[in-house]
Amino acid sequence: MNIYNEASDTAHPKQGLRLSDIPAHDPFVVADRESGTYYLYTGSGPQLHGMKRCGVVTYKSADLRHWEGPYVVFTVPDGVWANPRHGAWAPEVHAYKGSYYLLVTLHNNDRRLPDSPLIPMPNHWRGTAVAVSSSLEGPFELLQPDGPAVHSSLMTLDGTLYIDEEGRPWMVYCHEWIQMRDGTVEAVPLRADLSRAAGEPVHLFQASEASWDTAERTPGVEGSIYVTDGCQLYRTRGGHLVMLWSSYDQGQYVQTQARSVSGSLKGPWEQLEPLVRGDSGHGMLFRTFEGTWMLILHQPFPMPDSRCKLYEMEDAGDRFRVVAAREDLHG
Repeated sequence: MNIYNEASDTAHPKQGLRLSDIPAHDPFVVADRESGTYYLYTGSGPQLHGMKRCGVVTYKSADLRHWEGPYVVFTVPDGVWANPRHGAWAPEVHAYKGSYYLLVTLHNNDRRLPDSPLIPMPNHWRGTAVAVSSSLEGPFELLQPDGPAVHSSLMTLDGTLYIDEEGRPWMVYCHEWIQMRDGTVEAVPLRADLSRAAGEPVHLFQASEASWDTAERTPGVEGSIYVTDGCQLYRTRGGHLVMLWSSYDQGQYVQTQARSVSGSLKGPWEQLEPLVRGDSGHGMLFRTFEGTWMLILHQPFPMPDSRCKLYEMEDAGDRFRVVAAREDLHG
């Protein structure tokens, strides 16, 4: 396979990188057993990688210690609903029915929405788009050029793919606090080709349900806000459905988890204690080639200083637990 790397929008890949060398936000790892390669996906743009437009890059590693990249796998094209220079957040790649699907949150700050009466901040188009490729290395092409998968009237982000017990695809995503004040996690059924929603959203929970969440204060906004970020779903060895997600406590980003009481996507959901604090979050879980569960997240929150951190994890049957920070890997 050849890495997609447009000559007009190169990201200048290098070898011999450590995670501490890689500027990354909202990281997502695919462990590809066929090639023996870990793919680390993260959003990109002019400030991070010198690209002319926003998109997604990947880094490759055989051992989680030595990396090479970045390699461009997707850039926001002209002539679509999103603006190529307004951001590409929270990319993740899933294998589904013989292809690879990229979910990435795109933006168009110039396409205004009615402002929310709850928050005196500008509302604009923001939502997760879906793109497809025959390769983990891209290029990925948008399935729907005229709008995000969830209705464009909703400011949504961080969509993830979930396949339910009947094999039906869903997008689970966060509804922005900018519209809600108390951010939520929602789920919407997808069409068979994953291009867009195939029904109405289902409410799962809101950020304030976490007892530890002390809320945030934002300049120009009266009162507290509650943030939902980075939802990811996993089934434990005990059959429990667990969701990773992130919010804020005492002004710092927090990686936490929730658990479905019923074991199904629609819940109800109960909030568990945070996994990692210290301004850390938007994590996801993957298994190493040796079978060990690993959590990757970014720390600290602000770009361009954020870097990937790795934690060895335990599947405790009804939740996940941190075993140890892998400082030998992330520096």
